[in-house]
Amino acid sequence: MQITPEILEKLTAILGETFVFTDDETRNHYGHDETEDYVFPPNVVVKPASAQEISAVMRLANEYKIPVVPIAARTGLSGGALSIHQGIGMSMERLNQILEIDEQNLQVTVEPAVITQVLRETVSEKGLFYPPDPSSQGSCWIGGNVAENAGGARAVKYGVTKDYVLNLQVVLPNGEIIWTGANTLKNSTGYNLTQLMVGSEGTLGIITKIVLKLLPKNSHNVLMLVPFYNAGEACEAVSAIFRAGIVPSALEFMERDAIDWTLQFVEGISVSIQPEHQAHLLIEVDGNYPEILMKEAEKIMGVVEQFQIDEILFADTDEQKNTLWKMRRSVAEAVKSNSVYKEEDTVVPRYELPKLLQGIKTIGNKYGFKSVCYGHAGDGNLHVNIIKSDMTDDNWKTEVPKGIREIFELTVALKGTLSGEHGIGFVQKNYMDIAFSETQLQLMKSIKGVFDPNNILNPGKIFPDNLN
Repeated sequence: MQITPEILEKLTAILGETFVFTDDETRNHYGHDETEDYVFPPNVVVKPASAQEISAVMRLANEYKIPVVPIAARTGLSGGALSIHQGIGMSMERLNQILEIDEQNLQVTVEPAVITQVLRETVSEKGLFYPPDPSSQGSCWIGGNVAENAGGARAVKYGVTKDYVLNLQVVLPNGEIIWTGANTLKNSTGYNLTQLMVGSEGTLGIITKIVLKLLPKNSHNVLMLVPFYNAGEACEAVSAIFRAGIVPSALEFMERDAIDWTLQFVEGISVSIQPEHQAHLLIEVDGNYPEILMKEAEKIMGVVEQFQIDEILFADTDEQKNTLWKMRRSVAEAVKSNSVYKEEDTVVPRYELPKLLQGIKTIGNKYGFKSVCYGHAGDGNLHVNIIKSDMTDDNWKTEVPKGIREIFELTVALKGTLSGEHGIGFVQKNYMDIAFSETQLQLMKSIKGVFDPNNILNPGKIFPDNLN
């Protein structure tokens, strides 16, 4: 895709010369996210500051049929922000304000480039709670969270991003600006355009304002780390905890290698791990009454003690709690620092986790790759890091895709699906036929066509290459 001098001149007229970039350094910077080592630079990077500027850019792009890719914080793991057809890379970074905190109605209105952790901390100061907490919360943006329907550790009790989005201001591919819903907790008025936008990965519209529901902040929590001698039993314990009547606020699974690599990679974490430990569960309960939380913790202990476990570590101080959460949130970076890898984002009903874990290991042995697994076990979401290690480049390119397809086939056979929170984007799109029939995919693509008949907004994502 070529951007002519005439188009550049028009972009500059809309945004000003300061916010239109064609140099290689800037283009490359905005041409990648955290998805493996892919780099797809756009022809030009623009940095609008309002819905009106975005609208003008989209009208221009729609007229000339120029691809446009909305670019958030580039922390994604599915290649959703990659400009695979070049065109215009639209960085949202200047739309970065928390516009209103409505303490009366427990709502907040934000622009898309607000950092998730900044939002959580800001509302926390007012006694409010925004639950979604992806591991990259210190750098990812709310807009990207909405586009990918991000989750996080506390999704098991509180839900994912979609459960907190009430209303969205969106710029459509033709430049029109709309609101998708209403700032109400209930809405049965017409089709749910708000939820259609959530998780659409920037293919239907560009989100410019977000109205989110908040909760009152809980005042207490209890956090424990449970070491298991058998990784499969750790997965079995997850379902057993829920069947016992406990809904933790977080329930995380970490395989032995995930912890070992993290302890090597991250300074300041001191956790005693014995050689016999194969996996750990990090379990949190929260609420306002410490005596109730302790009873819940005791009940959890009674459940996990039915399995082969070692001594449970209770985090007694905020410092200990922060250390354990730092260990869990650092796993992805630790794996990335150790080896070339591919990360898959499988999700199954939580009772099927042991079968999924065992199946992944069996498939890895079949195709010659090692895997490191961790994730949000409480809602059945297992992140699978496939490690290149000593595999040949040829086997990495030819055998691993076969193994990934079998992992997804197993996941779907266990009544799960391809992604729990990372999205499909560029890297998973050619596996979509495993989860959906051609009829289902054509329905989705037809929806895309209604919103974006010229296919200019984030083209080449979600849908398989062979879908007509």
